[in-house]
Amino acid sequence: MKNEARSVVDQMFTAFGKGDVDAFVATVSDDTVWVYHGTQVIPKGRYEGKEGVRKFFQGIMQGSEILQFEPREFIVEGNKVAVLGHEHQRVRRSGKELKQQWVQVYTVANGLISRMEEFATSEVVS
Repeated sequence: MKNEARSVVDQMFTAFGKGDVDAFVATVSDDTVWVYHGTQVIPKGRYEGKEGVRKFFQGIMQGSEILQFEPREFIVEGNKVAVLGHEHQRVRRSGKELKQQWVQVYTVANGLISRMEEFATSEVVS
């Protein structure tokens, strides 16, 4: 049986996969904080609250075409979920393709994601 934290993270990934920004934002708390530590290619960013997460999501969807997004491994401990994954995307402005390996760490409180931190590395593949 999945714990609550894993279920919420799964709901968020499902919404992301469908491109459903409202369902994506519905999985986060009002005071959520999302920290993207940046990569060699993509700058770091910090997003606060539901509107910040909406901006994060829309920036990804408007700025790139997701060719592959694959959460590969989930490590669950209480209210924390660490996800190791891979993605391949095409940057809309340049047409360049990037591949990334990443670790995302989620904290869930009261059935909603209260914090996310992503650590990633990226390489230009074309």
